Amino acid sequence: MGAWELLPVGVVMLLGLAGVLVPGVPGSWLVWAAVAWWALEDPRALSWGVLVGATGVLLLSRAIRWALPPRRLRASGATTRTAVYAGLGALLGFFLVPVVGAIPGFLGGIYLCERRRLGGHGQAGTAVRTLMRAGGWSVLTELFACLLILGAWLGAVIWG
Repeated sequence: MGAWELLPVGVVMLLGLAGVLVPGVPGSWLVWAAVAWWALEDPRALSWGVLVGATGVLLLSRAIRWALPPRRLRASGATTRTAVYAGLGALLGFFLVPVVGAIPGFLGGIYLCERRRLGGHGQAGTAVRTLMRAGGWSVLTELFACLLILGAWLGAVIWG
């Protein structure tokens, strides 16, 4: 596939990543649909392997999310700005410290947003703990799964 054919697939994946942070939007399924679209357009063993892996990762993340508390982020004081900071922190962390950096990036993004909003270290730390207990772990699990799929797709496109 050429760059102009890969661009819409990448855009759908980025929309899916953003959709993970927005309640009610099927973000992870958008990411999976983009991988399926790519695999159907570029039928090779590598693309089908990435699709099978993406399906497995999404099913595993669903199973983990069922064991976690449901999302109640709005009730805990989460704002849209908090979601943006957390998402950007996870994305930056994922690529700066490959793969595992998404977790501290997500937590650091929430902390930075709350520190700017509330002013103090203690209050920001308390807000991070409150947000994570109110469903932040569920969001992080889904976002991390989508970032793994995005990373696998990028690796397959660049080096495959």
